[in-house]
Amino acid sequence: MKAIVQDRYGSPDVLELREVGQPVAGENDLLVRVNAAGVDPSVWHLMTGLPYLVRALGYGVRAPKVRIRGTDVAGRVEAVGANVTRFRPGDEVFGTCDGSFAEYACGPEERFAPKPANLTFEQAAAVPISACTALQGLRDQGRVRPGQKVLIIGAGGGVGTFAVQLAKALGAEVTGVCGTAKTDLVRSIGADDVIDYTRDDFADRARRYDLILDTAGNRSLSHLRRALTPGGTLVIIGGEGEGRWFGGTERLFKALMLSPFVSQNLRGLFATQPREDLQLLTELIEAGKVTPVIDRTYSLKEAPDAVRHLRNGHARGKVVITV
Repeated sequence: MKAIVQDRYGSPDVLELREVGQPVAGENDLLVRVNAAGVDPSVWHLMTGLPYLVRALGYGVRAPKVRIRGTDVAGRVEAVGANVTRFRPGDEVFGTCDGSFAEYACGPEERFAPKPANLTFEQAAAVPISACTALQGLRDQGRVRPGQKVLIIGAGGGVGTFAVQLAKALGAEVTGVCGTAKTDLVRSIGADDVIDYTRDDFADRARRYDLILDTAGNRSLSHLRRALTPGGTLVIIGGEGEGRWFGGTERLFKALMLSPFVSQNLRGLFATQPREDLQLLTELIEAGKVTPVIDRTYSLKEAPDAVRHLRNGHARGKVVITV
């Protein structure tokens, strides 16, 4: 089968389209014929091996342990393991697994759910990581309640576009922060107010927010806290710093250490993609409350270009690879 493979860490130039062996489903696995795969920031981090913390977490010190990139996936079940009970060949599914930038990918049954009936494969592949991250940031760490004022920083990006829609579905009053090119998009997906960060600083406004969701930002904690109510909650999702050892994660660790000593709740998120959350997202999507926003699609051989485009920070919503 064809797959996007890397043998060493580096720029998108290390990603190569090659012929490799087709994976075999284990007893608890699905073998999926991939129709589409989502691109998210973790692809860049695993491709470059940066920050070095990524390597220390078990992804490979000198070279990546998993040589085929990609995690988000949507496709049809090709084969099932002996212990699989919820799926059979031919079922349309979406979820996560290692090595989704390929014609076939394999992963545990528990990491998949039936594809939302009203989505294309490309749309479904955009959902798992980014939508689960937004959901868990709002519901689990943010504990958002109806009527609360919520600020979404990075509202025009992959996680942000889901966060705006989910916060609205959960009854919040939503303000999105994004660049000029994305303001119309953020309004169109339901934001009550939009702040163009190139022209206005949300922290200088009189309004204070009950919950701030900061998606892969680099603003200081003091800056973010200025926009919070005295008992408000800040949830930091990722971070893009320049440090080669820890990247933007230092800000997260500082927030967790500071939180016990201030009235505001400062939290971080390391998201997962459990089947239960995929099923909840499917319900919201099929009810018309959430719709994936896709910026561009690329062919499998164009995967390096897809990663470059995502990394430049200008993607409006999600970037997806079609197979």
